[in-house]
Amino acid sequence: METVARSEPAADAQAASKDATLIYRQSRWTRLTHWLWAIALFFMLLSGLQIFNARPQLYIGKESGFGYNNTIFAIGAENTDQGPRGYTEIFGKRFDTTGVLGWSGPPGQELPRAFPSWATIPSYYDLGTARVVHFFFAWVLSATLLVWLVAGLINGHVRRDLAPRLDDLRRLPRDIVDHAKLKFHHTREYNTLQKMAYGGVLFVLLPLMIITGLAMSPSMNSVLPWLNDVLGGRQTARTIHFTVMVLLVGFFIIHMLMILAAGPINELRSIITGWYRTDPPAHDDSSSERSA
Repeated sequence: METVARSEPAADAQAASKDATLIYRQSRWTRLTHWLWAIALFFMLLSGLQIFNARPQLYIGKESGFGYNNTIFAIGAENTDQGPRGYTEIFGKRFDTTGVLGWSGPPGQELPRAFPSWATIPSYYDLGTARVVHFFFAWVLSATLLVWLVAGLINGHVRRDLAPRLDDLRRLPRDIVDHAKLKFHHTREYNTLQKMAYGGVLFVLLPLMIITGLAMSPSMNSVLPWLNDVLGGRQTARTIHFTVMVLLVGFFIIHMLMILAAGPINELRSIITGWYRTDPPAHDDSSSERSA
């Protein structure tokens, strides 16, 4: 979720001129928002799993309970001939997840809980604390995203660096093949897959996460009474919220794998210091290829 810096700071121009492959790629603002998002999403994820543990089922519709048959996902525990077992149920299909989901804990001290203690904040069951942590970092995430979006529209970053162009779409098949072969090109600009991935996170997943979070808040009913109806009910909003969380975790895993494959030192230096090493200038058309 980075922003491509278009110009080098004046103070660093001389240093960059000594090595044409070393460019100033990430601005200070880019690096700050990147790490704020990372920290906020980390605490939101773990506190959100704690909140989920209070009711470890997901539904579609406006109502839920024993009188309804609209459960699509559930984590729980049950007594069996082999003793207590944890399970995860997806669209009526049940899987044994003992030791991780539903029934977990140190040997001899297992407890029935959806997500294990090591995956939640706080590690012990405390819904009140989890909600305080979750809402605090949700506002941090929302404020940072709003400021980033306004600034990106004003300075042209969104249009210039993230909006896919026709040439990008034409290169999409080649980008997919290159990534499948772990063949990466290190240049200033993002390739098509990066633009689509970052754009999907910044303009679809994060806004949807915020909107569904607002829809689940009882205090927002008087402010936005129509929001629940638009989303199909509070239970549907909760299911969408959880699904977006899973997609963001998936994005994070792929993002980390791509960093490791493309060169972790170079990628980390870029997002920490702003400086990024590109491929040496080529003597053919390959110099126009996008970075991994």
